[in-house]
Amino acid sequence: MAERARRFGPLPYDEVLELALYDEKRGFYARGSGAGRGGDFLTSPEVGPLFGRVLAAALDSWWDGMGQPDPYVVMEAGAGSGALAASVLDASPRCSPALRYVLVERSARWREVQARRLALELPSLVLGPVVARDPDEGPVPVPGIGPLVTALAELPVGPYEGLVVANELLDNLAFRLLERRACEWCEVRVTAELSELVVDAPPDLAALARLVPEDAPDGARIPVQRHAGAWLRDARSCLSQGRVVVIDYADTTASMARRPWTEWVRTYRGHARGGGPLDHLGEQDVTCEVAVDQLDPPSADRAQAEFLRAHGIDALAAAARQRWQERAHIGDLQALKDRSVATEAAALTDPAGLGGFRVLEWAVG
Repeated sequence: MAERARRFGPLPYDEVLELALYDEKRGFYARGSGAGRGGDFLTSPEVGPLFGRVLAAALDSWWDGMGQPDPYVVMEAGAGSGALAASVLDASPRCSPALRYVLVERSARWREVQARRLALELPSLVLGPVVARDPDEGPVPVPGIGPLVTALAELPVGPYEGLVVANELLDNLAFRLLERRACEWCEVRVTAELSELVVDAPPDLAALARLVPEDAPDGARIPVQRHAGAWLRDARSCLSQGRVVVIDYADTTASMARRPWTEWVRTYRGHARGGGPLDHLGEQDVTCEVAVDQLDPPSADRAQAEFLRAHGIDALAAAARQRWQERAHIGDLQALKDRSVATEAAALTDPAGLGGFRVLEWAVG
């Protein structure tokens, strides 16, 4: 990164973060860092299997609403270790015979973990035409043979009937950074010495200031999340019918301008908050809240707690508590699992924690 900055001058923030997080040799995710109890942070799927069980119920609901297509292609972007996929599949949703589950993960190391955790098939079997029934129609997918699971480095072209699901992915996409100075918006860039340099913002970036009140104070900062917008367009183009579901912490550009920028840009290292975004590049995660108003307007926007309750988390937790009360005196493995479900439900719906995440949905078709 330093050599690139010396050659081309101070770099935009998104270029630095892209290298820090995704460089094939030294990037944070390329090194196998990320979510998990042995990793650097926990996401909802790593808390336990309950999140996946509720998502499985949501997959059934959406499948029914689409007329139960077969194949039903579910693409999980930023799939990491495969923890969410494993929980969804273990829940045995009704859509399983039609389900084609695609883990999409840039990191080769995480794809290796997925292969050890799940029975992966070739992408051509899971996604491609597999049998010729009629010479005039050509080969078509065989129905009723799911669930089939595969892994890819990027979203497939499609279009498919199904879903694209991204849990805590958009906050990890690189962003440009603007700062208000003397009533003008400037761009924050990064020098070869890993220090910040404020320069005039290109007109196309400065135009984003329309989302921020004119009385924003000097020193205010906002992200420019073009990578997130591009990802959303690509995800929607994968589908002929279905929806894109994004689960993340989110805000608006104007609100972020009023807050200290270190509140909406966070770093994580070894299950603790890391240093500044330019500290320990490649050794810590760097995340940024999603500016919803910089994306195409979603068709639904609700808190994770509300989403989980709409798809049955309270009933699952209540049933588990009942079983625990009935078997607590035994203390067997099943009783302990049931007690754990109640703890997971509380964590996943806590409005001050994971329950405060937003679930954004974009309907397609």
